Amino acid sequence: MSKEDLLENYAGVDEVSDRLNIHPESVRRLIRQGKLPAIKFGNKWLVEKGTLEQFASRYDPRPGNKATLL
Repeated sequence: MSKEDLLENYAGVDEVSDRLNIHPESVRRLIRQGKLPAIKFGNKWLVEKGTLEQFASRYDPRPGNKATLL
């Protein structure tokens, strides 16, 4: 199994920002705040695609709206 096969179930910060329609730094902030579960691989944050879809279904990017996975 290659590295690409393992990583195909994960999305990077840029892909997550495109999916949520927010700035990449906002994605990093959600990760730092513990609102979006992610793993650090080298110097990159990776979010499992299934988790991303769950989060995206509840996420509202407008200010003041609190997004959580749970």
